[in-house]
Amino acid sequence: MRVTVDSERCVGAGQCVLNAPSVFDQDDDGVVVLLHEEPAAQDADAVHEAGDLCPSGSITVHED
Repeated sequence: MRVTVDSERCVGAGQCVLNAPSVFDQDDDGVVVLLHEEPAAQDADAVHEAGDLCPSGSITVHED
């Protein structure tokens, strides 16, 4: 699994950080910051949840 984010689309809702804090963070403006482009297997469900809940659709999960 690989994750990409479009920080230009991010609205700062923070659902990604709440669901997968080891993979996502927010900068001082509330914009998503990707900590790990290739998350650990144990984070897969949380990353998918974060992508599904992102209101701006700025998180994309790629299954390699």
